[in-house]
Amino acid sequence: MAAADPAAPAFALDERIAADSHPVESLTLCELRLMDDAQYPWLVLVPRIAGARELIDLDPALRVQLGAETDQAARLLRRLVAPDKLNVASLGNVVEQLHVHVVARFVADAAWPAPVWGRLPMQPYARDARDSMVSRLRALLDA
Repeated sequence: MAAADPAAPAFALDERIAADSHPVESLTLCELRLMDDAQYPWLVLVPRIAGARELIDLDPALRVQLGAETDQAARLLRRLVAPDKLNVASLGNVVEQLHVHVVARFVADAAWPAPVWGRLPMQPYARDARDSMVSRLRALLDA
C-alpha cells in the first residue's frame, strides 16, 4: 500500500455506514463491518482511502487488495453460513463513499430472488445475536 500523504484529508467512515453496521475487523485496506440486518448475513468492506467513491479512484495495487479482501469476506460468509448464493456489489447510489457489500443469500430468505436493497425494512440484530456473529466472524478470520 502506498504511503499516506500527510497533506491528504483523513479517512472517515460515512455516518450512514457507521449507523447501519457494526465493526468486525480492520483489514489491511478495509474496515470490515457487519450490516445490522439479521435477515441476511451481510458484510460491508470500506477501504480506508479518503475521498474514494469509485473503484477507479483506487490505484491498481489497492484495487487488487480490495479484491483480495472482498474474496476473504465472501469466503468467511461461505464458511460461516453456507449460503445458496453470494451477492457482491459496489453500488454507492445512496452512500457515495466507496464500499463493497457481500451478502449471503438463501432461496428461503425474505427477499429471494430479488435484491436485498430496499426490499424489506431492516431488522436489527438482537445484541446477543450480533455479538455472536461478530465473534464467529473474528474467529474465522483468525483461523
